[in-house]
Order: sequence, then C-alpha cells, then structure tokens
Amino acid sequence: MPLVPVVPENHSHVLAEFDCLDPLLSALRLDSGRLKCTCLAVSRKWLALGTSTGGLHLIQREGWKQRLILTHKEGSITQVACCPHDEDFIAVATSQGLVVVWELQLERRGRPERVSVSWEHRGHAITALCWDTSALRVFVGDSGGKVTCLRAGSSKLGKVGSAFVIFPVQTVTTVDSRVVQLGYQDGRLLVSSLSRCYLCDTDREKFWRVGNKERDGEYGACFFPQNRGLLVGQPPLLYCARPGSRVWEASFNGEVLSTHQFKQLLACPPLPLITYRNEPHYNPAQKSSQSIAFPKLLYLGDQNLLTWTDSAVYIFTPQNGQVLLWTEVKDLVDIVVYRSELFCLHGSGRLSHLSLLSAERCVERLLRRESWPLAAVVCCMFQHTITTGRARKSIPIDRLEHLRSQLSSSSHLELSGQLEEVINKLEPLDSACSSRRSSISSHESFNVLDCGIYRVISRRGSQSDEETGSLINQSTSEEERLKEFSFVQEEDQVEQDPQSSERTEAERSEQGLQFHLPLSFRPKPPRIALQAVKDSVSSFVKKTTEKINTLQMNSELRQRSDFKETKNFYFSFDYKKTLNTICRHRVYDEMPNTEADMQELRAATEQAISQIQDPLVLLDPACLRETLLEWLPVLERILGPEEHGSGAAKVDGEESFSISGEPTESITEDEKKEESPELGGKKAQCHSADKEPESSKGSPPEPVRVGSPKPVPSDLLANLTQLATLYTELSCFRKQQDEQALGCTNFLRRYFFLLDKERVRRMCLLCYEEQLEVQSSFTEAMLGQLLLLSSKVVEVIQRGDLLRSLRSLRELQPWSAPPLLAHLHRLYEKHGEAAVRSFSQFYPTITPADIMTMAQQSHFLAYLDNLVQSRTEGHRLSFLQSLLEPESLRQDWLELALTHDAPQHCDTLTPDGQPRWHSHCYSWGYGRLLSLLIHLPADLSSKQKMAETCRSHGYWIGYLYLCFELQCRTEAFATICKLDDISLLEEPEGVEPQTLDEWKLLIQLSQQFSSVGDAEEVPGVNGGSWSNGSADCGGKISPESLTLMLARTAGPDRAMAVLEECGVQVVLSPQSELVCELLRVTEKRQRAMIQTMLERCDRFLWSQHA
Repeated sequence: MPLVPVVPENHSHVLAEFDCLDPLLSALRLDSGRLKCTCLAVSRKWLALGTSTGGLHLIQREGWKQRLILTHKEGSITQVACCPHDEDFIAVATSQGLVVVWELQLERRGRPERVSVSWEHRGHAITALCWDTSALRVFVGDSGGKVTCLRAGSSKLGKVGSAFVIFPVQTVTTVDSRVVQLGYQDGRLLVSSLSRCYLCDTDREKFWRVGNKERDGEYGACFFPQNRGLLVGQPPLLYCARPGSRVWEASFNGEVLSTHQFKQLLACPPLPLITYRNEPHYNPAQKSSQSIAFPKLLYLGDQNLLTWTDSAVYIFTPQNGQVLLWTEVKDLVDIVVYRSELFCLHGSGRLSHLSLLSAERCVERLLRRESWPLAAVVCCMFQHTITTGRARKSIPIDRLEHLRSQLSSSSHLELSGQLEEVINKLEPLDSACSSRRSSISSHESFNVLDCGIYRVISRRGSQSDEETGSLINQSTSEEERLKEFSFVQEEDQVEQDPQSSERTEAERSEQGLQFHLPLSFRPKPPRIALQAVKDSVSSFVKKTTEKINTLQMNSELRQRSDFKETKNFYFSFDYKKTLNTICRHRVYDEMPNTEADMQELRAATEQAISQIQDPLVLLDPACLRETLLEWLPVLERILGPEEHGSGAAKVDGEESFSISGEPTESITEDEKKEESPELGGKKAQCHSADKEPESSKGSPPEPVRVGSPKPVPSDLLANLTQLATLYTELSCFRKQQDEQALGCTNFLRRYFFLLDKERVRRMCLLCYEEQLEVQSSFTEAMLGQLLLLSSKVVEVIQRGDLLRSLRSLRELQPWSAPPLLAHLHRLYEKHGEAAVRSFSQFYPTITPADIMTMAQQSHFLAYLDNLVQSRTEGHRLSFLQSLLEPESLRQDWLELALTHDAPQHCDTLTPDGQPRWHSHCYSWGYGRLLSLLIHLPADLSSKQKMAETCRSHGYWIGYLYLCFELQCRTEAFATICKLDDISLLEEPEGVEPQTLDEWKLLIQLSQQFSSVGDAEEVPGVNGGSWSNGSADCGGKISPESLTLMLARTAGPDRAMAVLEECGVQVVLSPQSELVCELLRVTEKRQRAMIQTMLERCDRFLWSQHA
C-alpha cells in the first residue's frame, strides 16, 4: 500500500458515511426499477421518503424502523417537508399539483388525517415547500412562479379550532419565473427564482428585491441564523447564490452587504469521502478553479453553508469567507440536512447518510466500529489535527497504540509505519506547547504544574538521567540558596526599597530553578507563583536567622570568654541537622500560642453570635454596632495584619496571602497595552475616583488579603464569615463616627478572606453610587483571588481569544456570581464592547446592575439591548419590566438610549425647539429598546417625564405615543402637522382623530403649518437625503389630504360641511374630486343594498309568521 498523502493544515473536517441505508431501501422495495425514491425530508424524529407511485414512507430515525405509509392517488410524490416545530404534521406535493398536509396523530394512536388540501397549483410542477417556523402553515412555490400559503387545521384544537380556517389557501405573490427555493425565518419569506431573490414580510404584506442585478438559472438562497457567541439575538442574514461561484451576503431587510467569491478558493483538491464502500484517496496535484452555479443553499450545523452540484458537495464558512471542504459525490439529485447530518438522494434512487465532523471525531467513531484500516488512513491523512493536544480528549494515546497493533503486518505494513510516525508526533492533553513543530523528543510527554514547572514523563516507563538529575536539583535548590544568604545581606535587604528586594529575590529564585528543557519551550512562570515562593523563602530564612541569632546569644552567655575563638562555629556545624532542630522547636513553641489564640477568638465569636441572636440587638443598629465593635479587637489581634496587631511586627506574617496594591498594578501593567483605546477614558476616571480617598489620607491603600494567615476551623470560619459580613454591611450603609472603628473599605481589604462574596457583591450594587471605593476594592480583591488560582479559564482569558474564553466560562456551569463577575472584568478589560455585548448569555447570574458598575455607558447600552432582544418578541416587554429595579432606572435608561447612537439635535429640532420637517424618519440606533421603554406601564408623572424627555431629544415617535397615552391629543396633532407626514394618522399606532372637533382642529393646524413645512422641505440639514438609513416617509398633510381622509370616514358631503364650518376653502384637484364622486356612488349603492336586504328580511319574516 503506498504512503497516504497528508492534507493541508487548513482542512480539519471531513464528510463520513457510517451507516448504510441500502438494507432499508431493500426492505421498502425501493431498489427496483419500477419503484424508486423521488424525494426526501428529514427532521429530528423522521426520515420521510416519497416514491414514484404516490406513497410516502415515514421512517423512525431511531433504529431505522418504518412506522407509516401514506398513499396518494394524485400522482407521484415530488416534494415533502416535515414541520420543524410539530413533528405530527407533514406536507406533501404530488406531480399533479396537489398539496396535502397530514396530521399523523401518533400521540393519540389515531389514523393519519388530511387536515388541509390545495389544488391551487394544478397543472404546474411544485418546486418548493417550506414550513412556517412557528405557525401551522406551508408556503408552496411552483414552476409558474406562483407562491401560496396553505394553512393547516388541527384536530388538536377540536372542531371549533378547525372551523376558523375559513380561507386555508392564500396567494402570497407571483414572481417572474420558476421558484427554485423557499425559506422562512422570523416572519419573512425568502423566494429565490430563476432571475432574482425576493423577501416578503408575510405579516405586513411588504416585498423587497434582494440586490439589483438579475441572474439566469437555478440559484438558491437561504436564511443564516446568527445564534452563537457574540451574535446571539442578532437578526438572521441572507445568502443568495450568484453566477461564477459567488454568493451575496444580505441583511434581514434585503440589503446586500458583501459578495463572497469562492472561485479561486475552490482551486484546491477535493477531500475524500470517508466511507466503507471504498478506500479514500487524496490527490494533492488536482488543482483548478471552479465556476459553479449553486442550485440550492442550506444552513448546516455550526454556522456553515452547504451547496452541491450533481457531482460534488461544497461546505463554506461564510462568516470568514473560507471553504471548509468540498468532496466529490457522484450522481447527486437532492440533499436534505438536519444539524450536521446530510441525507443524499442519488439519480439511481439510492440514499446515502453522511455526517460532517472533525477529523478526530471521525477517527473516534471509526475506532468504535473497529474499522481499523480506515481509521489509520484518516489519522495519517489528517495528522496535523490528530497530533494536537486537543485531540487527546477523544483519541487517547493508548487507543492509537491499540489501533496500530490491530493493523496487519503483511497487508498494512507501510500504513502501520506511517501511523507510528504520527504517534511519535503526538502532543499530550493540556500541553502548554500547542505547536506541532515542538523540538521535544518524540518519546516523551510533559505537563505543566501550577507554579510553571514542567514535569517530563516518559511514555515507555523510563526516565533519563537528566530528568532524575533535574528532580534532585529541585529538591536541593532551596538548601543551596539558604546557604548563600548571610546575616549582613539579610539586614541590608530589610532596609532596602521593597521593589528592589522583590526583584533580587525573583532573580535569585529564577537562577536557582534549573530545567532540562529547551528555553524556547519554557514559558515565564506566573508572577503570583514566584511572589509566593519568594515570600515563603524569605519568611523561612528570616525566622531561621532569628533562631540562629538566639542560639548565638545564649552561647555567648555561657562561653563569653571563648567567643573570639569560636565566633565562626555556627557556620561550620551540620547545617541540615540544625535546620531540622530549629523547625521542630519553632513548631513546638508556636503551636500552643496558635491554639490559645483560636480559643480566644472562638469565645469572642460565640459571644457575639449569641448577642446578635437577640432581636432587640439585631434590629437596633446602635446595639448591633456596639456588639461588633467589642468583637473586632479580638479579630484584629489574632487574624489582623501584624503591624495592626499587638505582637511584634513581622515582615513575613501574611506570606503569600496578601496582595498589595503595587504588585497588582505591576501585574496588570503589561495587559494595559492590549486594551482597546475606548476603555482609556473610563479606566482613567475610575482610577482617579478610586485613588481620591487614599490620596486625601496621604497613605497608600491597604493590601487586599485573600487568604487567612492562620488555619481556621470550618465551624469557626462560618461564624466569622457571618460576623465579618455583617460588620461590612453595617459600616457601609451606616457610616462610622468612631475614629477607632475600622471603615468599610479598609475592613473589606483586610478581611476579604472571611467575607461572604455574594452578600458583599449585593451590598456593593446597592451603595455603588455613594461609595465607589468599596466597589473598586471588591473588584480588586476578586481579581487578586483569581490570579492566585491555577485555572484553565484564567489561562484562556490571558491568551486574548474572546470566543474560547466565553466557551470556557459556559463550561463552568453552574456559575457563582462573584468569580464569574471577576472573569468578565478581565474580558472587558481586554476586549471592551465586543466582550460586553456577549455578557447577556450569563443572565440571571450576572445582572444589568453588575454590568453598570463595570462598563462604560455606551457599552452597557449595547449589553442591555442584546439582553432584551435575546428574548422572544412576546416576552420582551415583561422581561424589561422585571429588570427595572428600582423604577427610576426607566428614566435613566431612556436618557441613555436617547443620547447614544442617535441623530443630532439640529437634525430633529429647530432652533426654537419645535419638530423639524420629517425628522421622525431618522433611525435611532437603539430604537427597539426605546420603543419597549416607552411602552412599559408607568404612572402619570413618569409618563409625563418620559414625554418631555422624548420631546427635548427629538424622538417624535415616542413622544406621539406618550401624548396618546396621556390624552394630550392637541399636542400630538400639532406635532404631526409640523412633521408633515400623513402616515402618522393612518398607521395602526398613529393618532387618528375621533370626533369632528378633532378633525376641525387638525384641518386648522394643517393650514397654519403648511407654509412652514413648504419652507423646510427643501434640502437643508444633511441635504435632505436621510443618509442614516431611514425609510422614505409618507405623504404631506394638507387640508385637501385631510378632507379626503374625512370623506372616507364620514362621507364626502359631511367632509365639505366641516370645511365650511372651519372657514377653510379648499380647491380640490381633479383626482380628489373623482375620489369624492366615487365615495358618493359607493355610499348610495351601500344604502340601496342595505334597503334591499332589509326588505327581503322583512318579507321572509312575514311569510314565516303567516
């Protein structure tokens, strides 16, 4: 067997065929020459097969069992579609133009029933079927270009529900040529014909053409949902095929955004189909550009686009404009998809079931099926994917070793040797080195410890002398470093600058740690881990020095006369033995003091707990504060920092548990370069706000302690947490007047390791505006606690990949709010608005109040809009209402939305504050959020305040709605006349006059403002071109147009009488006179018809009475 060629590194997925459907077709007798499969459809539960004799076979996908056969005498089955939201319904089209909707009634074990039938397309070939995604209706397209909608009655609603479907068939539109493909998403129907694509709003009965250029041929189109990652809540995109291997990308409104050209990208050899039928072959030399017409487009799996011809399948990733793969598949007629599964119908009537999956997943499934040679071929062909550390999750090393052992030494000798080379290149799981070009020996693997040390593991159970030597050097490095210290250097280091001492200690520890690995693959150890090692070493050396000095002083008392001869004695004795003795004495001396301190702290804590259980103490802030102040000194003396306690000051008291402000700043200093520029203003403001109280005191901030300096029993820790959290809340909401009492911020930073993080988070949200330093200290403490932890999420966030960071956070479920909030802080610092838009997926663990304390106002507004739009349309209003705690947030959010991504005031307001002509046609960036905010239920004063806010910012649509709610109809009519748009009186949400007095007022206002409107109509501000994407506005408001509206409502004669009463003389145009005359004729005929019907009813009643 020749060597298997290796595919390029940009290919990571394959199409594989694991199941053979030939036995299923044989059992259904669909493999004969007379009876063939003509069409197919797939859903989560069913595989539907239409036949040439009019039968429809429903196959249950679980076990591939046949459940039903639906027969049709109206011709062969040409199209079939399964309802996506109710699998009890299926639509079928026949060759004679019949469309039938079946209700299977499997749940009630009844007989399948035809609930709707349409002969609207008789004589035409039906070319496309498409279900509504939420309602029981089917869209049908035929070869004549006609598109209809067939509503399906349901027996689940009973006879009453079925009777309401009075007109089950409606014509949606007729396009210029044959319908190629239909698609439906979120209330809009996509129709692709031979010449162009059309977009139909089925609810409002509006139609758009997608693009301006026509085409000639079968070209498909489809919707592309955006429901992953940062795109959650965004409207779907449209993709329309064009000649020459091109695809249009369009918005949900039909506007072409870009053109993707795949002609040159397809100049690559096809990937082989992984199938049991034949051995896969890959020819790297087969390269030529392809100009293809894509007859249909389908949304596939994870943000992929699928199309095909009669000889190949093409899969694209349009979001980055790349070809995922293309594979040759012979004699293709049709393809249907469900998630990442493809069901292909071939010209011979044969079916094939393909799956799109990554190469490592393909190998895993082949190994489960014991397809050893095929799995080995895929491993060798996609070795760039198989050798990565990520692939070890699905394909461990032992499974690949087992695969190599299963290959025959006679028939697969070369394949076995090639697989051995792949195994030698394997990277271990969670390896810090993800490069495939690692220079580490192929027979070794390694992992990385939390402190940054590489642990090298031999796969064959033996270690080299270098590895053993490195472990010995590590164990002795600390003793060797201790021997190098002298007492004079220790005393000098205490007097030196702390930062310089940290640098020297870090350099010394860096020199002492020896690794037998190439330096290019040894990452820099985490700074926090090095700081902890430094603190631990310096603490031990400090205490050892003190003990040696103590022993020296005692010996001086006993041997004062011989001091000169024996002054170097303490440097010449057995060092190890002395160290062991010192450590043993130190443990024995300090243990009784620690136990006594814990007993004292336990007694004080239990006394405080018993006191606050008294309701009279708990509900009286003064008594509660007095109780906590009695407990606080004991806590300060035992668990407080050494410089604040009663004992002697020690440099090493907290060791690695405290994080001072300076190291924290140095850690984040390198990351500030990676932050987006837009965060600069906010970070500077927050930094100045946080530092303000500290600078006023003239002292640096206290270090944040995230770990206890002494071990605390769990039961005592629970009581301490309760008291410490209670003290923090009391000192936050009730400012301390006693100078000796510890403030909220200092207490939080000093005893963060005792606090209930969730309660402190809620406290910070409540007092955020009054005490910014409390929130900043809490955030700093949580970030410091995360940095001390060795977590995969922290490493992923540090790399700067936003999508992988969000995926890692989702894997942490169930979430805890404080650590998750700290992770989101890190993401926001790195990615800015792009990150905060995706935080809506963490609701309700992370609330909008949390984001308000973190992000800029404009970024918070984007988050809020995404959060609200992520809900279904019917639940958005109630969901937004639930977020308004307190109610005053409505006004704040309204002003935010009116001041960001909004038209300028000069475009919507005149210098005197009046509405500018047609200024309501400008689009507002957060228009959907504004509409929801003003539609929320509110009291009278709140609505008046919102109306005034909308007026002052020129948001006239919202102002008119609020005027209608407040019954300020006169102001609304005056505003409409100044805006000069008659559609504001006609639309369902418009303010329509109710009485003749209102009509008179409106006509008088229109005559008053008509001259002003004509003066402003000329291009002025922005050139009058509505350059920000708004739609064209409606007709003008004039006495003549209002007269025609009134004539339609009250009749032409009554309308002319109202004009005379108002003293307005209007000369009607010939067209308006014709409309009035037609209205008069219509009114007379209606009266005559009513009179005739009344007379007939009267005669009928008299005849019945007789």
